[in-house]
Amino acid sequence: MTSTDTLAIAPIADADSPEVIALWQRCGLTRPWNDPGADIALARRGANAEVLAGRIGDVIVATALVGHDGHRGWVYYVAVDPDHRGKRFGRSIMDAAEAWLRGRGIEKLMLLVRGDNLPVKAFYQQLGFAEQDRVVFAKWLDGREPTP
Repeated sequence: MTSTDTLAIAPIADADSPEVIALWQRCGLTRPWNDPGADIALARRGANAEVLAGRIGDVIVATALVGHDGHRGWVYYVAVDPDHRGKRFGRSIMDAAEAWLRGRGIEKLMLLVRGDNLPVKAFYQQLGFAEQDRVVFAKWLDGREPTP
């Protein structure tokens, strides 16, 4: 990496939310049934979750929403700006998420990947994740039908 490509990772501030959401949208991570602003607000409301941002200077180029339920850690919204891929920023933001969980005594990290997202599956396999044989059930508590 060049000196201009040093990634500084820290929790986001309130004012960072629009930039984070824009990055998630550029990376194709948002879905119509999830409000990313509400996801950020929920993560920042308690001590069990955080939105981490990797910056080059003042620009957010990577993120991970990390949290735990007291037993398992979870990571969502792992994003690297398409203009900054191939610089190991994905690995860096995941290392930061793992460190955040370890610092809270969490020993197992889980994440969900859509089955057809082969490049992302390969990325996580390179980081030492293994696919597990699980069935995921979902239910909307507001009565909506489950989404694929």
